[in-house]
This record gives sequence, C-alpha cells and structure tokens, in this order.
Amino acid sequence: MTPEYAADIRAAVDVLRRGGVILYPTDTVWGLGCDATSPDAVRRIFDIKRRADAKALITLVGSFSQLERTVDGIPEVAYQLIEYSERPVTIVFDRPLPSARIAPELLAPDGTIGVRVTSEEFSRGLCDTFRKPLVSTSANVSGEPAPAVYTDISPEIIGAVDYVCLSRRDEAAVPGSKPSSVIRLSEDGLFKILRP
Repeated sequence: MTPEYAADIRAAVDVLRRGGVILYPTDTVWGLGCDATSPDAVRRIFDIKRRADAKALITLVGSFSQLERTVDGIPEVAYQLIEYSERPVTIVFDRPLPSARIAPELLAPDGTIGVRVTSEEFSRGLCDTFRKPLVSTSANVSGEPAPAVYTDISPEIIGAVDYVCLSRRDEAAVPGSKPSSVIRLSEDGLFKILRP
C-alpha cells in the first residue's frame, strides 16, 4: 500500500470513528460509507441518498475473518462463491451475529444482511484499519446511476459527506464498473440470484 493510500485511510477512519459519513472508492463503484454499527450514521446515509429505509444497505468487510465476526451461520459454499466469482459478489445471509452489533437499519425486514468481502486494495485497507464492518452503498441519490468514477458523483452528494477520500479520484472509467451481483444464500446452502 502506498503512503498516500495509508494517509487517506487514516483520515477516513478518523471520521468513521467519530460517526461520520465518507465518500470512498470500492471494488465496484464509488460508495458512501459509515460505521455499520452506528444507527445514527446509517440513517444519515439514507437521508443523503433520499432512499426509503425499508431498502437494506450492503455491509463491506475486508477478509473472511471479518466476515466470520459479522455473520452467523455461514454456509461453506459462501467461501467458494466469494473466492471464485469473476466479479464482486454480495451475499445476503440469514442474520448477523448479535456480537457484531450491526445497526438494525442495515437489515432487511426479514432480518437478513447483505455482505461483500472486498479484495480491492483501498477498501480492504479501510476495513482492516477500521476493524469494523462498513456500510457500502453507491454514491448517488436513489434512482440515479451509480458512479463508476469520481467525476460521475454529483456535487450534492460530495457536499453532504464529512470526508471525501483522495485515492483513485483521477481514474478513468473502468470497463464493466458496476454494482456487485447479489445472491441470497440460506444457512442450509440454498441460494437464489437476486441481481446477476
């Protein structure tokens, strides 16, 4: 990791620890993020996106070990889906671990939780340094296109957050940059593709 990445991550984590909202690059598109255990911060993201709070948000973790500290009853097939998927995949699990203290606002009405393990350097470093799950939702007003690159993000979104990460701002569009695929995976191993 470059010194610039490390300094940017430290600044972002400082804001996250104070309950703030950040704008950051992920393994898919640019995202809005906050502490996934802070109901107040999660509600701010819903407000920024002007999104109905009945729609659950994705939780981002940086490793399998962090996933295991977040989700209860992970089926073995989940590891294979994450490891061998050709693009980032979000898995909707039955429930979080109570000890993870995930904000209730992040869960779907049925109690399920959507989690993605990122392998992208910056967002993984952010998760590892913060040591807690992050919210990861596209940095756009609900219903508008997800921003593949920093220049796609509206001034309204940029002005609404507490910290805008400096890393990867100058990247041109990456072919195929789009939100992750989403798979519903039950503890018994049954799965359903929700978003290809």
